[in-house]
Amino acid sequence: MAQRYGGKFSPDGSPDNAPTPSSPFKGKRRSRIGGRVNMLFFAPIPLVFQAFGSEPVVMATYLAAFGTLMLAAWLTREGLLAQESYDSRKVAKRPAIPRKLFGSILTGAGLAIAGFAGHGPIEAMIFAALGAILHGLAFGLDPMKDKGAEGIDSFQQDRVARAVDEAEKHLSTMFSAIQKTADRGLVRRVEEFQATARDLFRTVEEDPRDLTAARKYMGVYLMGAKDATVKFADLYSRNRDANARRDYEDLLTDLEQNFAARTQALLLDDRSDLTVEIEVLRERLQREGVRLETAPSSEE
Repeated sequence: MAQRYGGKFSPDGSPDNAPTPSSPFKGKRRSRIGGRVNMLFFAPIPLVFQAFGSEPVVMATYLAAFGTLMLAAWLTREGLLAQESYDSRKVAKRPAIPRKLFGSILTGAGLAIAGFAGHGPIEAMIFAALGAILHGLAFGLDPMKDKGAEGIDSFQQDRVARAVDEAEKHLSTMFSAIQKTADRGLVRRVEEFQATARDLFRTVEEDPRDLTAARKYMGVYLMGAKDATVKFADLYSRNRDANARRDYEDLLTDLEQNFAARTQALLLDDRSDLTVEIEVLRERLQREGVRLETAPSSEE
């Protein structure tokens, strides 16, 4: 579907004082979910054809190998998704389940079952070892420790993690709903709002004390945005109502401005806290009789 070009100097362009939207690519990295993972789902398919050309016991063995390898592929993909989420955050807890590790083990197990059915126990052991090792080398290990959690109370960290996870679910639902409209302009606007909202998430993750001030934005406001997006997408997909689209884009603009303002306010508060801590430290040093002497110049 053709899209109308728009920009600052277009007839419907944004005014000079309009806030610059966050880039939807801000903070994003190249996804690890690519062809290698997809190949894991296709590689076991020949076992199905091999199974139905064999006697019942061997057929059951091949099908068990097929199911094991498919489960390994699914765990590997979920592990990579979990690692992407972990890498995208400045403060994150390690995944509760090491999915890629289990994927490696199941890959070796699936190949062992297939090797036992087609060859023998020695070949099965060789296939198992090679499969598990090569899988681990190809996809790496799961994150095994928490990141950026030094000096942060674990209870506060858990509260922030739950709040961010819930907020990310709202953003995911919004994006899934707006994609149904097949309108690239609207999809891009939602991506821009997501980037602005995630700036707030990262700020709260860096200082969990900000959660109280940001909870309404990460909960009530995002839930309202999600509900509005789902309803708008359903309406716009049916009749392409221009007025409804304009109202929805105005809503996104208002949300972006409010989220950006809240993020800026939290950053200013953090800076004020740092200034106070510096002043307190200076006063303590002065009470202890510590003075900062300037270095003598070379002319003296």
